Amino acid sequence: MSTHAKRERLLLADLLEAAGPEAPTLCHGWTARDLAAHVVLRERRPDVAAGTVIGPLKNRSERVQAEFTSKPYEELIQLIRTGPPRMSPFGLKQLDEVANTVEFYVHTEDVRRAQPDWSARELDPVFADVLWSRTEKAARMLGRKAPVGLVLRRPDGQTAVAHKGTPVVTVTGEPGELLLFAFGRQDAARVELEGEQEAIARVTTAKLGM
Repeated sequence: MSTHAKRERLLLADLLEAAGPEAPTLCHGWTARDLAAHVVLRERRPDVAAGTVIGPLKNRSERVQAEFTSKPYEELIQLIRTGPPRMSPFGLKQLDEVANTVEFYVHTEDVRRAQPDWSARELDPVFADVLWSRTEKAARMLGRKAPVGLVLRRPDGQTAVAHKGTPVVTVTGEPGELLLFAFGRQDAARVELEGEQEAIARVTTAKLGM
């Protein structure tokens, strides 16, 4: 049975292939090639992948990513498609689903929404609920740098507090859109914002996410 992570993985690989190595992405300063190298690094070199978020490991991580970036683009795409090595923890279906569903969804949209004339895709209700569940659990971590109070709200009224404080900005949208907003893709997320105009301006330019 296909998992959400597997489906998003294959979609990401297809989009990267179609876009081409020099296509822009929503990841600041990264082309499609850079993004593909990042995905491969994360799965195949977890020993250095932590450098993307842990300062002391950053230089080593960047060196290894540069090595992957220099590989033929077609090879990177194939490595993404085929998934992690057999002995990798990511090879376990349960861990793959937990660790990669959000990762691949966000990066898929990083590719899609950086292209001209993109349109939002309609997510099936089950997948939307999965993304909302992950958003709820990670909301405080993703919103920890918000300069104002931040509340994420689904159209049905379900809410998650991403940051306590005043004034409060409430962001309303579908789960996938809220997830992208919380991951720092505010400009690309299709959401509605309520609150004081100055507070909205501050949160839309804040560095949210990991």
